[in-house]
Amino acid sequence: MGPVLYLIAILGCGEGDASCQEVQIAAPRFASEAACAAATARVLERYADLQYPSVVAQCRAVGATPAQLRAGEVLLPDPAPERRPRFAGAFRVPEPRSSR
Repeated sequence: MGPVLYLIAILGCGEGDASCQEVQIAAPRFASEAACAAATARVLERYADLQYPSVVAQCRAVGATPAQLRAGEVLLPDPAPERRPRFAGAFRVPEPRSSR
């Protein structure tokens, strides 16, 4: 048995309980599962324009049967710190002074 190589499968996921669809297998192949996992965010950036509500990357061994993944099972990342939601301040805006 030769060395095990890993690949990144790009999956497009809809909403609800529908299965995610494999869109493409990204290049290159990786010598370890850890190296594959470390590259997923960088590789996934190339697929940001796909027309799915969620696009995810899945590492798996070359030749392995893909596990079926449903949209509700996808773990979404926390928002990036520079993209935190902004909230209005909880203070009263002073009324304009009238000029007499």
